[in-house]
Parts: sequence; structure tokens; C-alpha cells
Amino acid sequence: MATNDPTAAASGIAFPIVDHSINGNGAPPTDMTMPVNPPTNGHAISADEVALYDRQIRLWGMQAQQKIQAANILLVSMRALANEICKNLVLAGIGSLTIVDDQIVSETDLGAQFFLAEENIGQNRAEAAAAQVQNLNPRVKVFADSGSIMMKGASYFSAFDIVIATDLNPTLLTFINTATRLHNRQFYAAGVHGLYGYIFCDLVEHDYVLKREKGNVNTPVGPESRFRSVVEVKTQKEGAKTTESVSKRDLYSTWDLVSETSLLPVEYIKSKRRLKAVTPALSCLRALWGFQTQFDRVPGHNKEDLERFTRSATHNHNILSLPSETLRAEFLRSFLQNVDSEVTAVTAILGGELAQDVINVLGQNQQPIQNMVIFDGNKMEANQYPLHPEGNLGRSQLDYSLPMGQVPVNMPQQPVDMSQMITPMGMTSDVMSAGPVYPEISPELANTDLKNKSYIHDNEA
Repeated sequence: MATNDPTAAASGIAFPIVDHSINGNGAPPTDMTMPVNPPTNGHAISADEVALYDRQIRLWGMQAQQKIQAANILLVSMRALANEICKNLVLAGIGSLTIVDDQIVSETDLGAQFFLAEENIGQNRAEAAAAQVQNLNPRVKVFADSGSIMMKGASYFSAFDIVIATDLNPTLLTFINTATRLHNRQFYAAGVHGLYGYIFCDLVEHDYVLKREKGNVNTPVGPESRFRSVVEVKTQKEGAKTTESVSKRDLYSTWDLVSETSLLPVEYIKSKRRLKAVTPALSCLRALWGFQTQFDRVPGHNKEDLERFTRSATHNHNILSLPSETLRAEFLRSFLQNVDSEVTAVTAILGGELAQDVINVLGQNQQPIQNMVIFDGNKMEANQYPLHPEGNLGRSQLDYSLPMGQVPVNMPQQPVDMSQMITPMGMTSDVMSAGPVYPEISPELANTDLKNKSYIHDNEA
């Protein structure tokens, strides 16, 4: 269970760290104060706050803490993964957190969530959790919205700096990401299926500065890859050593392109060893997203769905140029047995890593996730894969950077019933499932020290 010490986030998993409702268009009711005008990034931190957040200020600096305390975060869906994310963000001292969830608390929610109790059964999930979230850090404004995210217009998302959506179907993630692109907001999506999970981020175009001791070779200004470039390099003499501040810019792609058609970078394609090391969970997750998009459900426990999923996973494996021998029948079976289940150790790892990356992005002094992380609990690995389509990246990728007042044809600004608007895009390849077997936690996962380990790897050569 989380501690009441906000600085505990600095030593958490990834940190090396009330009853309110909101109108459908994002406007708060008259009896509620929403952080529409958040404090500026330059606001002074009080002496009490310096003492309270001392440990994490030592980690990422005063300027980063000021940006964190000015941030307004939207969290969509409140399941076990979201519990971990909001715990770490609230303890870190963000400005405000708005939780949107229209689901009712059921007995199944009690198995992996620590903000809910038996007495909350039958209540709205966001409202039931909000009071407990608020207790973690009274300095953070916590709001609960019991409405459906499908009824929000695109303008709803403009009030937030970062939008995080967890455990949602891919069609809804596409809608939210389109809205965040329209308003130039940063977007995260994440989900857990038992021992497997993912983190995706679309930061559009993100600038950050890395400060380090200068080496013998000068850092060149210019592209490092399709998605990353060095914008500026400054050096400074500090006693006997010279430090350099390297300003970088990362370009991102949208959820729909990354989750469906984007390929691995050419450096992967050219290396059989690197291709063999890519987890088959990536192919299975893409097959699952395709199945959900086409049928609006997860694969059932029947032969037809099993065959569909298997064909789709194999198809995605081939598209990614991965060797066929890495997608084995036992892995497909394991993945299907884990679909739509929650393992607390996995949600703790992924939730901590996502929260850490949000902190890094707000502080702009660490390299962010680029742009897909796949977690495989069997191997205790979370590998990072930069997945991008051909063509432009960043703001120029899609025509969402329109002048204010103009909107894409299919993007409503006012509240709308998404179930009446979205037409499933679907994958032409079919998709699968196995019998109802609950995932077992491996001894390695059960005995892992979650507090001092970062699981994300760049999967470099």
C-alpha cells in the first residue's frame, strides 16, 4: 500500500521516484473548482513544499519539480494499472489529477486495486477511488468524472497537459489520441493482460536537455535517427571538468499508425540477432488490438476465435519481419490465457515505469520512451521499440495541427456518443483464445524487488 510520504515516489518502482462530476463538454459545474488556470511553470515553491519534496527535488531538480506541480493530468479508466500510475503521480506532487471512469465497482475490481474496498461495490469507480487518491497528497487537486469518455468532445482534452488512457479498446484510444493531437497534448496509452502489457506514447514533438560530462568527441548537431535529432549543444567549464547540455527533439507517431502498420526500424531488419530477440508479445498484442477493433471484444474460448487470433498473430509476426520460430504455440496459448486479467506485480512495474516517464517528460531533462514498450512477465523484460510508419513524423504526420477554430472533418468539438460515431476499422486478417485459465505468477516475478529496478530496455545491439 502506498505511503503518505510524497517523497516515497522517489524510491518506488520506477523512480530511481469527491464526489465531483464534469459536464460532457469539459466545463465544470458551478459548485466545483477545476484547474482551468493552472499555476505557471515559473511559480515559486514554498519552503514547506521544498521540505516535503526534498528527496525527489534532489533527483530531478527544482525546475522540474515546478513543472510537475503545474501539470494537469487526465487519467481515463480506473483499473489496477491506473491505480499504480495515479499513486506515483500524486505522490510526486502534480498540480491536478482528473479521473474519468463511468464503470461501477464490482467484486472483480477488488482483486487487484488498492483504492477500492468491499463497501465501494455498486459505486462509480472514479468517485470511489478519488477520496483515497486524495488522501495520498492533500496538496494535489483530485477530481472524479463519472461520465463516459465516449461522450466527450475534442475540446474536453484541451484542459490537460497530459492524457493517460489505460485498459481501453483500440478504437477508443484512436479517438482520444486524435483529440490530443488536435490540441497538441501529450498522450499515453497502456494496458495489462496478466503477465503481458504495453506502454505507448505520442508526445507529438518533445524537446528535452541532457546534461552530462563532455567526452573526448564533440556531440554533432543534426539527426541521430528518423525520430531523434540533436538541436543544440552547449558546454560549460565546472572546475576541472567540462559539462555539456545537449538539447534533443523526439518526433512521434499516432496510436492508430503504430498499433496497426508501423514496422521495426531498419537496423532491426538488418540484424537477425535483433529480430530474434524481439518478444512475440508484440505480434500477439497487435493481433489482439485488431480483434478488438473488428469485433469490439476480446477473443472468446472457442475454436473459431482461436483460429482467427492465431492467423492474425502469425500475419503480424510476418509483417514485422520476425522469424517464425519465435512465435510458438505455447506462447500463443500463454498469451490467450492471460488476456483481460490483472496481475498486481505487473501493474506495479508498468504503472511505475509510465509514471516515471511522465515525470521525465514534464521535467524535460531525461530521454523519454520512444514509443512502444512491451512487457513480458515470463522473461521479466520490458523492451522498447521505436515503431513508426514511412513518411513524416511529429506534427507534420497528420493534419491535426490546424489553426484554432478549425477541426478535422470527423472530429466533433462538442459531446458526442462515440458508439454512434466510430466505425470499426478492423483488420482483414482473423484473430483467437484458449480456455479460461488464470495466469500463474512465476517464482521470479513473485520474489522480485520492485523498488529498485527499472525494467525498460532499449533493445540495442
